[in-house]
Amino acid sequence: MDTEQRGFPPNNADERTTLLAFLDWHRDTLRIKTAGLDAAQLGTAHAPSDLTLGGMLKHLAYVENWWFRSVMAGHSDEPWASVDWDADEDWDWHSAAHDTPGQLRDLYDAEVDKADAVIASFTSLDAPSARPSGRTGEHFNLRWVLVHLVEEYARHNGHADLIREAVDGSVGA
Repeated sequence: MDTEQRGFPPNNADERTTLLAFLDWHRDTLRIKTAGLDAAQLGTAHAPSDLTLGGMLKHLAYVENWWFRSVMAGHSDEPWASVDWDADEDWDWHSAAHDTPGQLRDLYDAEVDKADAVIASFTSLDAPSARPSGRTGEHFNLRWVLVHLVEEYARHNGHADLIREAVDGSVGA
């Protein structure tokens, strides 16, 4: 994706539009940071971390699925439902090394599409999640989940900046 195609969030929109615009902006930033890279480049870590851009694509695909499909809508989907998370709690990061760049991008885009469908199914930002928090027992609302996803992407896009620069010197976006 060309950085010029990524629109900036509006300055004066309602809360829902603003949250969704920032989420989409961060999704597009990740796509830009991972665009044009082959399997070896997507599998390159930036020491001392073992994070890779391929792992980040798969992790954020999982995050989209977890928060929107699983927590908000109450669904369990593959490939996530059958993962033995106790055996490898970072399976999403580690297993990406076995996927092609096309598989990683397709999985990510498919999970974003499914997440967007869940988001669209809720008319209110106050809509409660199907699943409660494992920590507090309280239900999340859609607003909380959207803000959390923006935060999650912002953090990982910062990692992506450093990793991409280490891979091929690309900066910006």
